Amino acid sequence: MIDAALIQQCADPGLKPAIVEKFIAEAGSSDPLAVTVSAGDRVVLVPKPRTPEEALAFIRQHVGKAVVRAGVTQYPAGLGVADVSELNPDLLDACANIRMGTTLFGKVYRIVTKWYGSAVDEAFDDAIIAWKTGYFEGRAVFGEADPGEMRLAEPKQALSGPSEQDRSAVAAPGGDAAPHDTQPGDPNQAGIRIDLSGIGERHP
Repeated sequence: MIDAALIQQCADPGLKPAIVEKFIAEAGSSDPLAVTVSAGDRVVLVPKPRTPEEALAFIRQHVGKAVVRAGVTQYPAGLGVADVSELNPDLLDACANIRMGTTLFGKVYRIVTKWYGSAVDEAFDDAIIAWKTGYFEGRAVFGEADPGEMRLAEPKQALSGPSEQDRSAVAAPGGDAAPHDTQPGDPNQAGIRIDLSGIGERHP
């Protein structure tokens, strides 16, 4: 579990703590050095980093060749990065990662909520799926414009693990468990190598 004081200190102030706690519980990690690498539907096993330097080396090895998520919020490590030398070590600092991750998730949550037209509970579940896949309604959500301030549904309680819907979505990628995730892959997907400048574009 991530300390509530750390969330209070570091998270995007536009998100209520209950939203941040549930977001990290369902889509993040309690380990600031956690690095997850996936290629398509396959998770690439990497050794557990012992230091920030090791974790950054793993990230640099795989960014542009696979989807790489890092840190407490499992932030998309290659987002906006044109070269591995631009990778920010802050990805592996718990507070900085929470700040970056919650800011980006807040935008994703607002995009999904705007699509629903109001603050509904279902919007949070779809925002989590959009965070994990990088897509919502076929659009590369990380590259979409922020719709601005709006009321967001606050989760009733923080969960200790993924919801049944999320487990189904992970277990059956490409199936109907995630109805609004109509575009497979991720904006940080293999095939575009290191140049991620076209982050919001569709790729064959």
